[in-house]
Amino acid sequence: MVVFDMAGTTIDENNLVYKTLRKAINEAGFDFTLDQVLAEGAGKEKKQAIRSVLAAFAGIEDEEFTNKIYANFLPQLTEAYVTADIIPQPNSLELFAELKRRGIYAVLNTGYDRTTAQSIITKLGWQEGVEYDGLVTATDVGKNRPDPAMIVFAMEKFGITDAAGVVKVGDSIIDIQEGQNAGCSVNVGITTGAHTAAQLQTANPNAVIDNLIELLPLIN
Repeated sequence: MVVFDMAGTTIDENNLVYKTLRKAINEAGFDFTLDQVLAEGAGKEKKQAIRSVLAAFAGIEDEEFTNKIYANFLPQLTEAYVTADIIPQPNSLELFAELKRRGIYAVLNTGYDRTTAQSIITKLGWQEGVEYDGLVTATDVGKNRPDPAMIVFAMEKFGITDAAGVVKVGDSIIDIQEGQNAGCSVNVGITTGAHTAAQLQTANPNAVIDNLIELLPLIN
């Protein structure tokens, strides 16, 4: 089984979620840069991302304040996705097809809530069991990366008992840490999203790639 992050890994949305997250946070009286939001928020469940940004750059740990920002963020994100151009990352569909040919499950996991994640997938025209085999979101398990709960959930769904048979791919440091915490045999960073190759390397992945098709030699 290969577990893929969504935005920035298999889906190209030009960091729309983090641009929207930055806007919602800054509307609460801040002036954070996109780089700051990406540094602390990338790959995380989005309320946790807000907590992390506020704690790291403003020294604020206030759950009520976080909830207010999150409540402002959600409708903005929904509206943004309605009008945005969302496309598959290069070679994502070709990779999914090759994995299917080999009998390897392709599972999507994400820090989005399920409603948002499903709306993105629907907009792409992807169908479970056709382009991909399963979807696990942070709200399905109630825990946030780097906790491995989403990967464990996917393993249970497909009857996989040994994480040595699982590969994790993502565009953020926390994606790699999630896979490592799950015990995945191969954890791969990809440079098409939130973090640079240099940033991804700090998490000690097995590999960093620039295009999804480069994954195939790593799982042969």
